[in-house]
Amino acid sequence: MQTTLEDGLRSACEQIVDTSTFVRAVLSGRRRNMQVGYERIDIRLVEIKGELKLQLMQSDGRATTAKNIAPDQTVVHELLSSGYANIMVESVSQLYSIRITKSGDAQVNIEKRQSEQNLSHDIKKDRLLDSSDPFLLEVGIADGKGVIKPSRQDKYKQVEEFLRILSSALNAAIEAGQIRKPTVENPLHIVDLGCGHAYLTFAAHQFLVNSHIPVKVVGIDVRVESRDRNNAIAKKLGIAASIEFIAEEISKTTSQPADIAIALHACDTATDDAIAWAVNGGAQLLLIAPCCHHDIQKQMDVAPEPWSAITKFGLMKERLGDLLTDSFRAQLLRIAGYRVEVIEFVAGEHTPRNLMIRAVKTDAKPDALDIQRYVEMSSQWGVIPALEKKLPTLNIR
Repeated sequence: MQTTLEDGLRSACEQIVDTSTFVRAVLSGRRRNMQVGYERIDIRLVEIKGELKLQLMQSDGRATTAKNIAPDQTVVHELLSSGYANIMVESVSQLYSIRITKSGDAQVNIEKRQSEQNLSHDIKKDRLLDSSDPFLLEVGIADGKGVIKPSRQDKYKQVEEFLRILSSALNAAIEAGQIRKPTVENPLHIVDLGCGHAYLTFAAHQFLVNSHIPVKVVGIDVRVESRDRNNAIAKKLGIAASIEFIAEEISKTTSQPADIAIALHACDTATDDAIAWAVNGGAQLLLIAPCCHHDIQKQMDVAPEPWSAITKFGLMKERLGDLLTDSFRAQLLRIAGYRVEVIEFVAGEHTPRNLMIRAVKTDAKPDALDIQRYVEMSSQWGVIPALEKKLPTLNIR
């Protein structure tokens, strides 16, 4: 049902501060023309030294911080009004959901549901992917006892952090209506472009299946040996019906368009091939972790002043070229109708390639200023990014 925003928020606030019935709440998504402090906030009621508090688990898509506040109506109402587009409040007898539309109205849904309060302050941190998952053994991350090998701890950490980003972004996109809710008849379609040994491809599949989300995953890599190895693992695990691997170049893949496109550490312009394939196919969510950046660096013959003070040093020129490359990619995605964020994928001690471009398709019309800035920046440096050539429908020049 539709109601005024103020009425919807007031009702949600009253339910949250009612400590006799409140169970949990989730704030996610972003309202039009508003910024939020965190990508997602989970709220639950806890008892600390005999006093009831609201525990806020605030996630920026990379890390989660905890904060305890009093169940004060003024404070909670201010939090609910801070820009989140999707608000879910669970009590012992119902699930109350608000979706705030572009026009600022509140679409409210109420579902009868029986739940129980859990006031425990200390909750064991759950792994998104259990170390005993058989795929981890097959790909060499865990041993036969389900224990992560010491030499593969960084890889396991990378897998976990990727799943946190995927989970958060997917849930927010579904709640905002940007990705349809998957069904058995029409499962979520994910394509991993340049999957290699498919650590993250298998991880995404196993995590979503364990989360009861119907999914079809395709891994693409140019190497035939990778295809054969990964398909053999899928068959051994008994999951070949919902995950498969093909040997093709990213730019020439015959795979059907995907809801989610992943490209993690595809070398140089293979990342651009992956982004272009996803954009041209209308993918709703892109998770892109670039690898080496040679294309722009090769074109940086003469730096606009005063940047020559930096580019005369080889290492600094290389790093600046990395930043320019990914800045161009992010700007082109904005022009193509995506909301774009550049985040840290995983801490630098686990992998030196730790930047991720996360993009959600909104179909917003490109801002003339975004186009102007892109053209001016590329002209100043005398470069034409590879991705621009692969997205001719943008008609930038």
